[in-house]
Amino acid sequence: MLLKVYHIVLIVMSVLAVVVFFALLKIDAGYGKFYSKKWGKSVSNKVGWKIMEAPVFIIMLALWAFSEYRFDIGRICILLLFQIHYFYRAFIFPNKFKGRSQMAISVVAMGFVFQVINALLIGGWLFYLSPPDYYGASWLLSYKFIIGLIIFVVGMVINRHSDNVILNLRKTDENKYYLPTEGLYKYVTSANYFGELVEWIGFAILSWSGAGAVFALWTFANLTPRAIRIYDKYVLMFPDEMKDRKLKKLIPFIF
Repeated sequence: MLLKVYHIVLIVMSVLAVVVFFALLKIDAGYGKFYSKKWGKSVSNKVGWKIMEAPVFIIMLALWAFSEYRFDIGRICILLLFQIHYFYRAFIFPNKFKGRSQMAISVVAMGFVFQVINALLIGGWLFYLSPPDYYGASWLLSYKFIIGLIIFVVGMVINRHSDNVILNLRKTDENKYYLPTEGLYKYVTSANYFGELVEWIGFAILSWSGAGAVFALWTFANLTPRAIRIYDKYVLMFPDEMKDRKLKKLIPFIF
């Protein structure tokens, strides 16, 4: 019964991801380049990011700690990959922010709720609902895990490098925007989003789970519209450079 309910939730989350995708094509989420007072009260980007990202890290640890499968090597390795991303996202990345950017509390709240659900779906499958022998030691030698791991690591490297390129463009307490030109920014205007999308596609493959696939879908639904809006904003802010460089929005040479 519980597994049936779980699969229904995955379907509902998939449908919601499609709805969010089309909504974000019309609406700019209130943070970063698109922060607006119309979203209501706000907090600093640093605080907002920590509130959004920390819960998924903490909940995943709790789900692992209380699971009878907590010593399974396959499950531990998948958990570690997930936690490496979110430890950086929750506790290191926000501290690198410069300037005085704000994030709407409503956006923080929505991000918080999503991440709680995300942790319950991924951690619930990994440590409670998947078959006992699903993630045994042999899983780490399977083509699914190896291919997914390679894609995941490549995506993480691209994401981290691209984030650092953007963070290093701005001086302390400066709110001016620049057009990044290093790394994959030579080809796309949202190289950081491309890296994150690749990362979670890799995770979906290495975990070979419905929850991983739904998270990858949500990543696409959330980041693709924003990448389009960032591209359009750069066209307005840097018309000559954008015309000369012929950049793509999200996927190098394709889109």
